[in-house]
Amino acid sequence: DGVDLREYDLESLWKEIGVIFQDFMRYEMTASDNIAIGRIEERDNPFLIRTAAYKSLAENVIRKLPKRYDQTLGCRFEGGVDLSGGEWQKIALARAYLRDAQLLILDEPTAALDAKSEHEVFERFAELTKNKMALLISHRFSTVRMSDRILVLAGGQIAEEGSHDQLVGTGGRYKEMFELQAANYR
Repeated sequence: DGVDLREYDLESLWKEIGVIFQDFMRYEMTASDNIAIGRIEERDNPFLIRTAAYKSLAENVIRKLPKRYDQTLGCRFEGGVDLSGGEWQKIALARAYLRDAQLLILDEPTAALDAKSEHEVFERFAELTKNKMALLISHRFSTVRMSDRILVLAGGQIAEEGSHDQLVGTGGRYKEMFELQAANYR
């Protein structure tokens, strides 16, 4: 909005940034606290935590746990329940929903999900990013093609830029990589 980033208060800027890495953290604490890490000041707000879980599809995972939101996740502590990689990833996505940041940085956010779960997550992705800026880092064209603007990097430089249709139409590196991936599904 025309304001130099150096003029921002760093702490207030950090509060407006949410990040989900491909190698997200698996906190060995309750399901509720795992999600609350996204916005710790809402730790005692079950409505917001459950809403975030619902939006990320983690609600389906939590509903199956013996103690639901009070269930300790992970095997380090007695009575803890471990989750699959995809289930953990849904918990991590719930953190992003709870954070409600203006800038979301998502590095392969569905890497641990099966194709059906990935599709369900991305059906809800528009809600997560509505009126926000999202930086999506991915090698999966099923993920990338929904982006408004795609940057193709090569050798640390921007090699191509545009929408999916524009980049496929130009016949460059993006189209070549897209065709290679698409060939595996034909």
